[in-house]
Amino acid sequence: MADSLPSGLVEACIVVGAAGDKLKQLLQALPQTRGRELPILEPEVLHVHAPPFVSKESNANSSNGPSHSPSHAPAFSRIQKRRSFIKKKRDRPASAPAATPDSPKGNGNGAPSAPGTLPPGTAPSAAAAAGSTEDISVPKDIDLVALPQLCFPGGLQISEECQDDSYHFLVFTDVFGNRTHGVVVQYHRHIQACQEGHTYQNGHWTSPKGPRLYTAYGICVISKYPYYNALRDCLSCLLIQLRTCRMSDFEERVKEFTAKLALVPIPPPGQLHVVFSLRPLQIFLPSREDKERPAVDLDLHLPFLCFRPQQLLEIITSILTEQRVVFVSSDWARLTLVAECFMRYIHPLSWQHPFVPVLSRGMLDFLMAPTSYLMGCHAHHIEDVLAETDDLILIHIDEGIVTSSNSADSGLPDPPWAARECFTRRVEGLEMHYDLEVCRLGAGTDVNDLRAQRRKWQQKMNTDVQRITLELIVNIFRDVHDHLNYEHRVFNSEEFLKSREPCDQKFYQKVLDTHIFHSFLRDRLNQKMDAFSRLELNTRSETHKQRTTLDAPRRPTMQEMARKCTTPESRLSRRLGMSLPNLAEQRSPSDSVRKTSLKKVTLNGESKTPQKSIKTFRLPEFPPPLSYVYVQNYYTDMISQLGKALSCLGPEDSSLLARYYYLRGFVSYVAGKRLEALSDFQNLHKTDTDLFPGELVRALVDSLAPEERVTAERRPELTRLISRAKRDHEVGADGGERPRQDPFATIKKFQLPKTHLQREDFVRRIQESGIVKDLSTIHRLFDALTVETCKAGLGVDAAVKAASQSVFYVDSSLDGQQKQVDPEVFRFFYTIWKETEAEAQDVDLPAAVLEHLETNECVYKLSSSVKTSHGVGKIAMTQRRLFLLTEGRPGYVEITKFRDIEEVRLSSAQFLLLRIPSLKIKSSLRKETFEANLKSECDLWNLMVKEMRAGRKMADEHKDPQYMQQALTNALLMDAVVGCLQSQKAIYAASKLAYFDRMKLEVPMMVPKTTAETLKHKINPSLDLTSPQAVDVLLYTPGQLGVPGAEGGGNPKLWCALSDGKVVAFDAASWSMQQNSVQVGSSRLTCLLGVNQQQLWIGSQDSVIYIINPRSMSCNKQLTEHRSEVTGLALEERTDKYSQMVAYSCSAEGTVIVWDVSTLQVRKHFRLSCDRLQSLQVHNGWLWCCARDSILEVRRNGAVHRRVALPPQYPQGSPRSGSSNHSPRSGHSSYSCFLLFDQLEQLWTGCADSDELCVWHCRDLSKPFHRVQLQDCAGVLCMIKVKNQIWVGCRGRGAGQTRGKIYVVDTERHLVEKELAAHGDRVQALCSAEDRYVLSGAAREDGKIAIWKVE
Repeated sequence: MADSLPSGLVEACIVVGAAGDKLKQLLQALPQTRGRELPILEPEVLHVHAPPFVSKESNANSSNGPSHSPSHAPAFSRIQKRRSFIKKKRDRPASAPAATPDSPKGNGNGAPSAPGTLPPGTAPSAAAAAGSTEDISVPKDIDLVALPQLCFPGGLQISEECQDDSYHFLVFTDVFGNRTHGVVVQYHRHIQACQEGHTYQNGHWTSPKGPRLYTAYGICVISKYPYYNALRDCLSCLLIQLRTCRMSDFEERVKEFTAKLALVPIPPPGQLHVVFSLRPLQIFLPSREDKERPAVDLDLHLPFLCFRPQQLLEIITSILTEQRVVFVSSDWARLTLVAECFMRYIHPLSWQHPFVPVLSRGMLDFLMAPTSYLMGCHAHHIEDVLAETDDLILIHIDEGIVTSSNSADSGLPDPPWAARECFTRRVEGLEMHYDLEVCRLGAGTDVNDLRAQRRKWQQKMNTDVQRITLELIVNIFRDVHDHLNYEHRVFNSEEFLKSREPCDQKFYQKVLDTHIFHSFLRDRLNQKMDAFSRLELNTRSETHKQRTTLDAPRRPTMQEMARKCTTPESRLSRRLGMSLPNLAEQRSPSDSVRKTSLKKVTLNGESKTPQKSIKTFRLPEFPPPLSYVYVQNYYTDMISQLGKALSCLGPEDSSLLARYYYLRGFVSYVAGKRLEALSDFQNLHKTDTDLFPGELVRALVDSLAPEERVTAERRPELTRLISRAKRDHEVGADGGERPRQDPFATIKKFQLPKTHLQREDFVRRIQESGIVKDLSTIHRLFDALTVETCKAGLGVDAAVKAASQSVFYVDSSLDGQQKQVDPEVFRFFYTIWKETEAEAQDVDLPAAVLEHLETNECVYKLSSSVKTSHGVGKIAMTQRRLFLLTEGRPGYVEITKFRDIEEVRLSSAQFLLLRIPSLKIKSSLRKETFEANLKSECDLWNLMVKEMRAGRKMADEHKDPQYMQQALTNALLMDAVVGCLQSQKAIYAASKLAYFDRMKLEVPMMVPKTTAETLKHKINPSLDLTSPQAVDVLLYTPGQLGVPGAEGGGNPKLWCALSDGKVVAFDAASWSMQQNSVQVGSSRLTCLLGVNQQQLWIGSQDSVIYIINPRSMSCNKQLTEHRSEVTGLALEERTDKYSQMVAYSCSAEGTVIVWDVSTLQVRKHFRLSCDRLQSLQVHNGWLWCCARDSILEVRRNGAVHRRVALPPQYPQGSPRSGSSNHSPRSGHSSYSCFLLFDQLEQLWTGCADSDELCVWHCRDLSKPFHRVQLQDCAGVLCMIKVKNQIWVGCRGRGAGQTRGKIYVVDTERHLVEKELAAHGDRVQALCSAEDRYVLSGAAREDGKIAIWKVE
């Protein structure tokens, strides 16, 4: 059970030094070696101290014997041995006197002990050391064999002068890549021994002659956490005690020191730090910034003091390209600190190979390893290293240079130019000299105040350094996500390389094949929201955001082309540079590089994120005697202090509350108070699920005693926590039911096929290539590319005949024949598509032409030079228009916008005796018809222009810009298909992709007038998915325009819940999609509730209420008290001074829970007897609940006041609105929604299978007094009140398909004012935007959101 206990600050403390017999031999040989150099001794492990030190059992045992008290040694005895280290001792002659450091032990009577005996009071481990073997308890994964060499990497040197204390730092890595950290101090003591010529007087040995000799002891503190500065400070405090203690007390002092540090809890990730007193210093433990980053307890600017920016970039490049890197210094301490700094610089990338920053002389053979590694050695050993090893990158810390073992320079490729320039400017703007910061201050007199002042400056410096290096990593790898396919986990490395600048390609070629980049790709494909993702999203350019929002083929916009027209000195790299928004601002020539400073220029994306205030928790004073009783009192005091800190925090400090819950649960677990720990972790789970320690809680649950488990099962909240821990453990062990992304799933590189592709394989390959995602478009492309196969099946004569017929010919004779795409055809098509992309990148329009185009327009197609009715030139096609790029003196002649085209037809022009094919385009804005002699390109341009015109018309009619983007994709696919096939059947094949041009012939494109006038816009929340997803719930949250979101305002947002637990947010000011969607569980979401600016509640089918922070777009809170699907949420403001706002939630089986919004605690719960409770609303202190079989009016205590049964079949002649010839229907089967009107005292209800709305008087709920007929309605699904209207979302009746309809009903006249039809599937979600707009969401077949104007 003790194995599962969480560890404290220290894992072990190990004392290393020269063995006593070695020192004895040295002293005996001293007269013969006088004048010679003193030898170097081999260090050995002398003492090992590892927790746990105390237990309840050890305390009981110590109290039984008369000779023991709680303050004696048994309180420190180790009760558990995790692994034994058997240290062999050389046989000692029984008559040989024992040599001991510092002072020999006496027998307590003023005389020396007899040879071979132990003095009284010797610790048990010392007694064991006197035998032939010693069984030393040592924590798991700590290798004591190599540790002595690492504690004394330069050897253990005996000296005649007392040397200064020396510190250095170690990193241990196991086979799984887990790292353990060590801090070593080399501490010197005087050697005295019992030998001839020495006398013993007054308890001391004296030597009349001979030099004083000193030996070093290495004290190594080992921790799982990289607290280098803190552990060094702790060792500094220990040395103060050791200098004044006798050697007989040496081991006990070290043991007590270790036991104290083992009591120190590690702060959780976030803004809560831990401080404790270890006299005379205050030791500060900073927390990790987040769960993904290690704690930063070192000076990150040290490499900036050693190297210039160019050398820093070379070192980072050597790490990213996985070279064999060796750090070299004459100071052992610098090796680890500098190497660890570079590990922080490359975050979130992580080094995947051996990492040994300190190599002793005996470990230099490690440098012969054939793999990549990062190691460090002393400058004295560099000649030996160069003589034996080639192909190394040598980083000389002392000289500040980077070289290669094969040449004077490193030979490394340069990082991308744009990222390099940005990094250089940022570094040169840093103010790294602490003395300049404090020169205005007076001399401090308190060492702890001075340390706190320096620590504050260092924390700010570390933050600045991490921002600069993170920005560098983002700038290097920003465009990687553009070449990822998340569904099939494919990275198109070839296309990514082609998109890089030629001068940068060597760098990327080396990086893309590394393990470190593969791990980075895996995180990107898993859509991990880490520091890289957050900064990349926050610094995306507006052009890039629009590109990802519209899902259009990548082409340079006019704005980017305008930048290409600037001089090379004032612009960045053509492709990469334009993707760095923080570099896009052009500096005036008068600005100098040194002017750029972090104090004056904030990094993009960071200025909008306020720095959270840092809180510190001070631990109680350590107990002097470390017995079980005192340790328990210490934990009790700590728990009490944490409770006081919690009581001082309000609900608005939820982030800090979570940290205190975590820390108190951790301490309670270690103190053996398991039920209290479970309660704290349950509160933590409600407050911040990201911080919830699942593995720790599972270990805690497994350690419960039977009586504790019985007690826990009596508390419902603990029972749920235990059940969840077991369920999560079973899901993780068995593969589970929940679809979780495998973090180690393989990453595929896109490769062209080598075999014939059937339809399913073709769809997968096209999606992997990134050409198009939409399934229906890919199916049409498959039909186009298999035309050759189909025609071959028809025979030569039939193929010629088919090619001459209508473009809408159907190969009916091939029914049942399996179609396949030839791999060569696929390769040709893919090559042409990518060549077209590359040609568009090289389009260079003169500035005079750019003035006529909008900034976000892109040139997608450019014809060859042709003769037209407006002169000779090239016809250019953008997503909005056609224009002529005239030859000679380049000029701009607009042909037409696509929405203005009236007619497109093929014709021919007379040239001598020939008839040349031409294309005629009639515009509504011009009298004359434009004609172009396009020759062989005529048929293709005819198809493309017609498709673009039809798409434009569809987009305008339906107010949906995605139609235009889809038409553009179809046109470009036609171009690639014609270029690929290059045969008589190429145009026929391309016509398969004329989706919108065909649609205008098959179905009417006109939208009803009422719908067209009311519809404002349409947006697609499933844009980045391969197929549409159902819009299950919509919610509008107001904002404050022009106020940054970090200040509590921000633009209003539209929240959309899609299938499988995905929540998408739109900026309601521009209706543009936010880039970072939120995944909450994996089940369907059922309801949304905006509680306040910090909380957005989401009910789910998995019985959980998820809480999103709208500002950070993160979900880190959950309410898990429901046992079945959460179906409804409501909010009520009260006048109660203790809780002014409460929330209600209901679940399908009838449970209603009342929540305190501020504390997220359950105030009340009750259960209603009904058939599937579906929703609830609060009106005038009454709770109205909608079930399938009834509407219930419920008191706050859960008592049902009134019940509204399903409306009966209406009789002939009953008052209702609608056509009189509509036949009456049978009784209703289930309610679907309801609305209450307090002013009119009316209740409106709708049923899922009914074509009417029933209106009830609230005073008489026995039967409806009016019915509003909804023509062509197959069922009412949702409704909302907007001003004096009711908007009703329905499932409409259509010919052979379900269509969505919205009815606008006047609440006073009970009449249908409007009937709106703009969805291709049932309307199942409605919400209002401040009574100005109504937003409707449709089911999966449509999957879009319509925005309607309210009159």
